[in-house]
Amino acid sequence: MSGPLHGKRILVTQAGEFMGPTLCEVLAEHGAQVVASTVSPTEPAAAEALVAAAGEVDVLVANLALPAPSTPAVDVTDAEWRQTFATLVDPLPRLVRAVVPGMTARGHGKILVIGSASALRGMRRASTYSAARGAQLAYVQAIGVELAQQNIKVNAIAQNFVDNPTYFPQEVQRNPRFQDRLKREVPLGRLVSAREDAQFAAYLCSDAADCFVGQVFPVCGGWVTR
Repeated sequence: MSGPLHGKRILVTQAGEFMGPTLCEVLAEHGAQVVASTVSPTEPAAAEALVAAAGEVDVLVANLALPAPSTPAVDVTDAEWRQTFATLVDPLPRLVRAVVPGMTARGHGKILVIGSASALRGMRRASTYSAARGAQLAYVQAIGVELAQQNIKVNAIAQNFVDNPTYFPQEVQRNPRFQDRLKREVPLGRLVSAREDAQFAAYLCSDAADCFVGQVFPVCGGWVTR
């Protein structure tokens, strides 16, 4: 299939969750050969194993998610904190260590992290989740400027109010209080569709986006605008 991603082999982690299904669909529509991994990358050896199983990849899409805790800050336990960071943050350096040597040997590569705009704007009862998502974005910015010298471009999408079953299942979307919240907080007045988000991700995976280095792109209907 021809398209802007023709000839690119793209590994998507947690492909059955969060943005995974729509990302895989849209990336394939743009011509990519998609390796959809459903293996949990949480265990220390998992990242290396799933990258090895994928073979040579041109792009890694780090799609990591868990249901967001909503614990008041003073009630957050060590176990909650550790689990959230173990799921959202700890896999990133492991995935990078596993995938970068091959990209370096081939002289090019891209890594795209699907993160959260909760790291860019304060939210009540979201301290654990926001901190972990913030760590993701800081990591992207740091390795982005480091790996650019090897022609490996690392960027992140910081999303919120994007239609996906992990954070905005249908029962939430049908709730009148949630609809009121959308109108009150999101300038767009609706959820960003999963395909709108995935189309932007596909662009960032393409050669047309080679100029972006260590950047964080909010996709949230104007909820944040930095």
